Amino acid sequence: ITAATYPGLKPYPAGQTGIVSILQTAAPTYNWSVQNFTKPDKRGLIIYELLLRDFVAAHDWKTLKDTLSYLKTLGVNAIELLPFNEFEGNLSWGYNPDFYFAPDKYYGPKNDLKRFIDSCHKNGIAVIMDIALNHSFGLSPMVQLYFDGTNNRPAANNPWYNPIEKHPFNVGYDFNHESLDTRYFTSRVVEHWLQEYKIDGFRFDLSKGFTQTNTGANVDAWGKYDASRIAIWKRYYDTVQLKAPGSYAILEHFAENAEEKELSDYGMLLWGNMSYNYQEAAMGYVPTSNFEGGIYSVRGWKEPHLVTYMESHDEERLMYKTLQFGNASGSYNTKELGTALKRMELNAAFFFTIPGPKMVWQFGELGYDYSINYCADGTVNNNCRVDPKPIRWDYAADQRRKQVYNVYSKLINLRFNKWYKNAFLTGSIERSLGGGFKWLKVSSGDTSHLVAVGNFDVTATSGSITFPKGGTWYNYLTGATFAATGAQQTISLQPGEYHVYINRNLADTITAPPQLPAALGFTAKAFPNPVRAGFTLELQLPQAGETSVVLLSATGQAIATISKGERNAGKHTIPLNRHSLGVAAGMYFFKITTATETRILKVTFQ
Repeated sequence: ITAATYPGLKPYPAGQTGIVSILQTAAPTYNWSVQNFTKPDKRGLIIYELLLRDFVAAHDWKTLKDTLSYLKTLGVNAIELLPFNEFEGNLSWGYNPDFYFAPDKYYGPKNDLKRFIDSCHKNGIAVIMDIALNHSFGLSPMVQLYFDGTNNRPAANNPWYNPIEKHPFNVGYDFNHESLDTRYFTSRVVEHWLQEYKIDGFRFDLSKGFTQTNTGANVDAWGKYDASRIAIWKRYYDTVQLKAPGSYAILEHFAENAEEKELSDYGMLLWGNMSYNYQEAAMGYVPTSNFEGGIYSVRGWKEPHLVTYMESHDEERLMYKTLQFGNASGSYNTKELGTALKRMELNAAFFFTIPGPKMVWQFGELGYDYSINYCADGTVNNNCRVDPKPIRWDYAADQRRKQVYNVYSKLINLRFNKWYKNAFLTGSIERSLGGGFKWLKVSSGDTSHLVAVGNFDVTATSGSITFPKGGTWYNYLTGATFAATGAQQTISLQPGEYHVYINRNLADTITAPPQLPAALGFTAKAFPNPVRAGFTLELQLPQAGETSVVLLSATGQAIATISKGERNAGKHTIPLNRHSLGVAAGMYFFKITTATETRILKVTFQ
């Protein structure tokens, strides 16, 4: 770690082994410019996932801050950073953690991190911390304090870890999330990052592993509905909301749909891995290219809490797959660079127009085409998966690649246009995504409609579609018009050809996304507070929807449901009496949940 990255780094003391920590008295404080950041509506998140090490050559927070204008123009309103709490070694993805309260020095000093987060907030961009709390690695003092050296595993009396992991795919040493000690530790970790660093939420790695149900090596059993795991995650979600109301909790879960739906209904976001289907679509293999599983309503979910992605840190890159294994017919070959880049646009035309939150892996918007298993010597090998990858900012100078960026940007920014934003949050969806000719219709009421059509085959094809309304429609990406009859029409498309039609002429009106206003104006207060007997809860709701009010103990345990049901936008008063609630004197919380966020209100009963 150079002085340019971390100025004044202390030398390792001679004659020592293991980890050395430093306590700095009177450490310089960071003065935040943005004290009360309004988080974007979680239903409309456009998340940019990145690994700092492989995104900017200097691999530090100062340099990453310089990329914010690039990301803001793209349309990003959230950045998800691969784990940056202290992990073993330097050349790592960060999923081998040892220390949970310190930013890794490889990325620079802690105040530089705070400055980066502050700059994100100034630009309307939320910061999401990827964190591995399923496990720890061997240098963790919590592992070492109670360790069974004979069997090389945590001792039976370790208060935090299982001696033997409870589930497949575990790495490192498995946390016991039924342990009260682990629950307290986890609570302190999330509180630290939410309050000290003002991050806006977490992406929890391997969340399906937060269970004491022992499934051994049985992957199928591990993914089955697990009520105890659901209870663990509801407790942790409540903790996150207590520490910083409205914070995001994104789970890398991949469990049975019934379990994911229950967690989604509770307010959590879940990863939706659609990489295989979008890879097949990009490569031109039609029978396996149906990506409708990325539509939350297809899964039977009530809320658009499915964070879908075409690529992630864990998946092979779309462009690499297409260039290496793409389909062809005659002169049309998806392995050709220009054609493959056009296939990225084709995918994007459907990916970004499907409602719900989205995630983009770094440089996907420029058609990054190095394998996830690329090695420093230019070969491709599974052993090189977490090795450093080439950083190709020069791709932005290639007009063909910049066109992919432009298409991503225009499609993303459409999602924030005042006429269409509601369509991308909770709009009605019709689709036909099983064949080579795919179409998608998204509507918000009877005013704003979108129709996407595309040919994912490698030969020309035709398909039939009925536009929601007759009249003049506008090709959003080109400005050309299309005459819709309102009855069934046949459209012919060349291989890879696509169009995104909207029923409004938005020429030159699309701008960088503002803060989504759905969460603005949501307030909750109790008066008088402290409470002796009678008191009133007052809620100011910015939009109509189901709203619940639950009374919690000081430890976060639900005591009573005060109110649950549909409420109109505006002010609501709920008269209450402490004695009728049957609670003793002390500190309590009201948890108020709307369709878009959760607020925690503290009250004191005397």
